[in-house]
Amino acid sequence: MKNSTSIDPKHHLVEKADDTLSLGDVNSSIEAPKDGSFWRKLLAFSGPGALVAVGYMDPGNWVTSVGGGAQYRYVLLSVVLISSLIAMMLQYMAGKLGIVKQEDLAQATRDRTNKPGGIALWLMTELALMATDMAEVIGGAIALHLLFGWSMIASVLTTAFDVILLLLLMRFGFRKIEAIVMTLIITILVIFAYLVILSKPELSAMFGGYLPQLQAVSTHGPKGVDSPLLMTLGIVGATVMPHNLYLHSSISQTRKIDRESKSAVHEAIRFMTWDSNIQLSLAFVINSLLLILGASLFFGHADSVGTFGSMYNALGDNAIAGAVASPILSTLFAVALLASGQNSTITGTLTGEIIMEGFLHMRIPMWIRRVVTRGLALIPVIIVTLIYGGEEGQLDKLLIQSQVFLSIALPFAMAPLIMFTSSKKIMGEFANPKWMTILGWIVFVVLTGLNIKLVIDIFTGGA
Repeated sequence: MKNSTSIDPKHHLVEKADDTLSLGDVNSSIEAPKDGSFWRKLLAFSGPGALVAVGYMDPGNWVTSVGGGAQYRYVLLSVVLISSLIAMMLQYMAGKLGIVKQEDLAQATRDRTNKPGGIALWLMTELALMATDMAEVIGGAIALHLLFGWSMIASVLTTAFDVILLLLLMRFGFRKIEAIVMTLIITILVIFAYLVILSKPELSAMFGGYLPQLQAVSTHGPKGVDSPLLMTLGIVGATVMPHNLYLHSSISQTRKIDRESKSAVHEAIRFMTWDSNIQLSLAFVINSLLLILGASLFFGHADSVGTFGSMYNALGDNAIAGAVASPILSTLFAVALLASGQNSTITGTLTGEIIMEGFLHMRIPMWIRRVVTRGLALIPVIIVTLIYGGEEGQLDKLLIQSQVFLSIALPFAMAPLIMFTSSKKIMGEFANPKWMTILGWIVFVVLTGLNIKLVIDIFTGGA
């Protein structure tokens, strides 16, 4: 167990955080039962997976998923499935690293990197986190604009006040935060399940879409829309967010276990995996529902659902959504978008604390951390909003650009994770089996290649 050495917070806003436990206030704060049924133990370990799953259903993925269905019906459902399986493997590695080494990915990377390298990696990760926060600002602001009719600039500025909301939530304890996030996930799931049921998708074609098809990687598409390959790149390339790997390696340590007992560690890894896979399965279902909604309601109208606002309007337009169109459906869509943005805000703040402590060995009060991160994310959003008079299309372009930067940052998180968890010197008997190591590096090469292709296409006008 590591010892915490910090400066008295009453006199210093910045504390030294050498050799501290990750998220020290909540680390090992939740008792894990040593005895009891499978379900009792699973319940005790459930929660961190929900915080991780949020990153796989944030506002940054919505336009791509709905657009993929609107353009190619159910063809790209196989891409959603493969992306989810990749996510399960990488999050398993991240959670296992935290449980076995009692280090998060930032700490593990910094401890095995020289100081300049650690600072460079911190800057890259910090910028990726700001890019993630920018997507939440845009998604939340557009949701407020659609729900309440506020001007876009007023909606953007309102997102700054979620700092207060988050600080209030932290006072209730980590278990309560997990419960709130899970509630918001279920809210999103119920809303989209309802929308999809109303849309009456063609079941045989829908389930057939989960079978991989060559059309998904075709470079040729109908005139005026993106090629299937570009849509595939958009779905796969933006699936694994760098901050999720840092987050899971930390919050997997919130359960108190006997770390001297190998059987207890094995059991903790087992239930962490169950929790993670169950929650990521929910994220998979939600992303599938988004694509199915696009396919069943908007196929043939891809040019009418390119932004959040156009999706909102389309759900109330009989000419596009058909007989099921109604203002209620539009409102439910906006509520789900707002819930998604708030969920991602919670996890983004926790990740900010993790990477600062891990890479720089420094800790600052959460309210300062949140104000700085949200403030920096707000600056480009406010500038674009003012210059273009609140035009949503420009904000959506900014959101896409933020996702591009996340694609660039991804290899810097994936490579250390695979390397550390595959090393017997670091992980001992808990190291990844050889087949998983090989598969992990294949995924790394493919995802990195897809992300590079996506970046090149966007900057050369090919996307």
